[in-house]
Amino acid sequence: MSTGPEAGDSGDTASALVPEVEEGRLLRPLPEAVRSRIVDYGSDVLGGMRAAELPPALRRVAKFEPRRRARLAGPQIAAQLENDPEFRALVADRVEQVWPELAEGLRSGLVPPAADPVAVAACAYLLRPSGWADIIEGVHRELDRQVGAKEADEAAEALDAARRRLEETREEHRTELERLRSQIKEQRAEIGELRQKVHTERRRAKEALSRADRITSETDERAAVITGRLGALESENRRLKSRLSAAEAQVENARRAARAGRNADDARLRVLLDVLVDASHGLRRELALPASVDDPADLVVAETDERRRVSLGGLPDDDPGLLEYLLTVPRVHLLVDGYNVTKTGYGTLPLADQRTRLLSSLEGLASRTKAEITCVFDGADVDTPPVVAQTRRVRLLFSAPGETADELIVRLVRAEPPGRPIAVVTSDREIVGAVRRAGARAISSPIFLRRLESHG
Repeated sequence: MSTGPEAGDSGDTASALVPEVEEGRLLRPLPEAVRSRIVDYGSDVLGGMRAAELPPALRRVAKFEPRRRARLAGPQIAAQLENDPEFRALVADRVEQVWPELAEGLRSGLVPPAADPVAVAACAYLLRPSGWADIIEGVHRELDRQVGAKEADEAAEALDAARRRLEETREEHRTELERLRSQIKEQRAEIGELRQKVHTERRRAKEALSRADRITSETDERAAVITGRLGALESENRRLKSRLSAAEAQVENARRAARAGRNADDARLRVLLDVLVDASHGLRRELALPASVDDPADLVVAETDERRRVSLGGLPDDDPGLLEYLLTVPRVHLLVDGYNVTKTGYGTLPLADQRTRLLSSLEGLASRTKAEITCVFDGADVDTPPVVAQTRRVRLLFSAPGETADELIVRLVRAEPPGRPIAVVTSDREIVGAVRRAGARAISSPIFLRRLESHG
């Protein structure tokens, strides 16, 4: 048996599987399915061979897993099968053991009609019986026919699907055309109605314009009548004004005459009053009476004034000098809304640190001014209010459960006696209104903080 040109380990599979044989020659490369089957047969036999029997070109891949070996070393196995008759004979023996009936039929020239064409072509290539090239060519044609039939079936199916899609598209187009026609019909009807409405509105607009023209003419006539009446009224008004001026002049003359007569009477009465006053002064000196005697109404006013708070100056609440003035008033009581001041000045600190910082500043203020200072905090944020040391100059109070610091401040203001001067440091509008009604002055938190910082 003569062989074709020798191929290397990495040669092309197609060129390696186009051999020249005595009985015939392959007219074209092996079908891909047949080539893959032959490579699989060679890979299986290669895995069962001893190391000494392995072809040198395939020793490196003999240890691979069979599928990996067939995938990675397929060209080398195909070339070895073509160029190494001994290796091909080993693979042919293995195939003959697996397919004895097929091998016998190929040698006798009978191909089982029910056999797998790929298996028949692979066995024919390995066994090389008489006419093996024709067998492979027949299998090649059969596979081409199957591929062609499959492609024809797929083309027919694609054509049927295209026809179905075309029919569906036509049906959709017909449905859409009917919908558009009905929509056009509805729109035409709507346009007719709109035209009728436009015609009606135009007719109504004409009528409105005619009515407007009629009303305008009537208005002009009425304006002319009113203008005439207005002129007559203005003339009457001028006549009445002239009569009024004359009457006023007569009244003024009468007043002057009455005043002249009254002046003489007043002079006589004044002389008489002077005599009576001089007599009363002499009588008071003789009886040693006080200079004046209060009326009962004056006593009620004095009692009311006594119950009012001592005046804390007439300066406005936003005057920077108000706080300095209040701290000089004797026995002044300064009430501080604690959290309102701390959250205005240093609200980023924790609440405990806010209280500590404010109380330290108030201690210094109390030491310098000797004023009575009470600082009130909301007790809702502390479980147990801290105990205040007796040596502190600042009174520290926390509102009880159910009571806010605002309510406690107002209650402290109302608890002071009527004559006690009181000032409340807060920017809360509700507290400011309540303490003002109770007679206390209010100082804003920013002004108080500036005072603390300037004397800190």
